[in-house]
Amino acid sequence: MNYELVCGLETHVELSTKTKIFCSCTTEFGGEPNTHCCPICIGLPGTLPKLNRTVVEYAVMAGLATHCEINPDARMDRKNYCYPDLPKAYQISEYDQPLCRNGWVQLKSGKKIRLTRIHIEEDAGKLVHERGNTLIDYNRSGVPLIEIVSEPDIRSIEEATEYVETLQTTMRYLGVSDCKMQEGSLRCDVNISVRSKGSRQLGTRTEIKNMNSFSHMTKAMEYEMNRQIDLLESGEKVVQETRRYDESTGCTEGMRGKEDADDYRYFRDPDLVPIHVSKEMLASIQARMPEDPQKRLERFEREYSLTEADAALLIERRRAADYFEAAAKGTKNPRTVANCITGQIFARLGTDAAKDDFQVNVSPENLNALLRLLDAGKIRTSQMKAVLEKMLDTGKPASAFLSEKDLAGISPEELQKLCEKAAADNPNAVKDYRAGKEKALKAVLGAVMKTTHGQANPMEAQKILAEIMKA
Repeated sequence: MNYELVCGLETHVELSTKTKIFCSCTTEFGGEPNTHCCPICIGLPGTLPKLNRTVVEYAVMAGLATHCEINPDARMDRKNYCYPDLPKAYQISEYDQPLCRNGWVQLKSGKKIRLTRIHIEEDAGKLVHERGNTLIDYNRSGVPLIEIVSEPDIRSIEEATEYVETLQTTMRYLGVSDCKMQEGSLRCDVNISVRSKGSRQLGTRTEIKNMNSFSHMTKAMEYEMNRQIDLLESGEKVVQETRRYDESTGCTEGMRGKEDADDYRYFRDPDLVPIHVSKEMLASIQARMPEDPQKRLERFEREYSLTEADAALLIERRRAADYFEAAAKGTKNPRTVANCITGQIFARLGTDAAKDDFQVNVSPENLNALLRLLDAGKIRTSQMKAVLEKMLDTGKPASAFLSEKDLAGISPEELQKLCEKAAADNPNAVKDYRAGKEKALKAVLGAVMKTTHGQANPMEAQKILAEIMKA
């Protein structure tokens, strides 16, 4: 029997607010354990939470970017469960009145993955397992999250990966989260079932918790899909449960029975007032929304003649995309600008974190001025690259490294003499060229470029050499 995957994801995105969702503690990653928390974070008796307005604004931005309906009236609820990483024994979340509903994320194929909801909630603490002991760090407790819940529309591991990558790019682009999976800023609970191809009935699902890397997610999904198929082929039943992925074995293993909403005994949080998104507030947020990243990618390809790969590299980081547009303004070849950014500049930045921050010594205006010299034929590509390296080192403009002689270039008369000398110095190459070996001309051209330190126009020099060497 042929089986197909049925998958839906619950994606948790930590928001990049400066303070936590219900108190003024920092959301900064790391720090000594239990130093970024206060009585409100750990739920001491008598404390009262106060909702961070920026959390609501960021969640609305995420909803607008994923084509959701924004609920004008939302409420906070208590989700009751007892686990060591949850000091209050309940999590403040949203149940039946989430902030955003009925959105979608479009894949490159044109397929839309429907979103059931996006709601806000607080993060739990972190459990650290060492030498048989379990340690608890509450620094993360109370960090604001949005949970993005998809419908079970995903039919392959590739679709699941693309869906999460699209969400990651979108949230980073909005500036609502850095989405660093290695720091837990983006993690997924993957709900998986299988069914016979062509069937409309859903199978029994399992949930794989806390996937925080693409490689682990794909391996876990592949293993779990095959495990369920093996069970069904053997005449056994798939049990609804929560599972974890063990990276050392490459297997998923059962943790506990899968809870349904009724098991959490949701009720309204009595300490928090309802959330009201007014028309004025919604209009203000809409006015601050950046251009849709997918539309911007298509525009970069269309207006600047960039390849899809180059456009995607720039769009992935909004600061890099903004820098590109400023640096490319009025240049003849925007692809050269893109190459400078994705090549020399990204190489200098090195890490993904540095690329996200995009703190560059060279202003886009100074890069633009350098590339206009290239457009005008005053410098060659090799010179441009060498000067850009010096600009990146020092932060100084191109004019600090180019003399009047550099900018004057080589006159036609001087280039003619240099080509004649190069041909005279390489008689064997001239002989080979006259015998029909076209590559021989390149060797003589190389001599000209070496003599002029790359300042000669290679097209002009090649034309002159062809005339000299065929005579």
